Amino acid sequence: MSLFGLFDRFRFPVPDARRVGFLTRTPFADRGLHGQRHPENSRAAIEAAVSMGYGVKVDVQFSLDGLAYVITDPTIDRVTEESGQIRHLSGKHLAEIRLRNSDETIPQLKEILGLVAGRTPVLVELKAIEGHVSQLCVAVRHAIEGYRGEAAVMSLHGEVPRWFASHGERITRGLMLSDASAYAKEESSEKIKALWRARPEFLVIDIHDLPNRFAARQRRRGIPILTWPVRSAEQQAIAADCADQIIFEAPGW
Repeated sequence: MSLFGLFDRFRFPVPDARRVGFLTRTPFADRGLHGQRHPENSRAAIEAAVSMGYGVKVDVQFSLDGLAYVITDPTIDRVTEESGQIRHLSGKHLAEIRLRNSDETIPQLKEILGLVAGRTPVLVELKAIEGHVSQLCVAVRHAIEGYRGEAAVMSLHGEVPRWFASHGERITRGLMLSDASAYAKEESSEKIKALWRARPEFLVIDIHDLPNRFAARQRRRGIPILTWPVRSAEQQAIAADCADQIIFEAPGW
């Protein structure tokens, strides 16, 4: 066993299966089943995924009044006819803005959790902006607190799972990696130290980084490995060999 592998036992321990078991039960529809029928991250897209038995993965940003909203980008420009940064807009304003080609508005995370109502697992990706990590984490924690269904948070920003480890320890937390192959190079001690600092309970690895030695080692240890964004049969085959579950998109759905 390598030195980093030895330290993993103490700095990156295998989580309690009761906290992470739901993550591998069913595939997750990224931003719901969206496409020609439903806008991404919309109520309709989420309900479509739930009705077909999939888990759902949503993206969140925070508003001017500190509420978690389900939207991928930091601005509303791409998904509505208006423009502006989510964190500069109030909930009252957002309630008046329609998603493109839809009668829906941008939903709050709390509302989406109420819609899912424990019927399927929910993954919440925090689209953290440097300098505003804690504000987003607080907004998400407030939305998830009291939810009785299965839900977990994750982010590409390592300070997000670290924050939840200290301030929201009841919520399962994960780290997303888009350069996982770099972690397989054991001379990359800074990468490994950053992983230990993040204190995740599961990993979500870019499908384009699979297969790789680092992911395989963590999976053998018992760390749940999810992969995203799975968009083709070829990628699904890779995921079947290298990961425990997928976060998928269904183009044109």
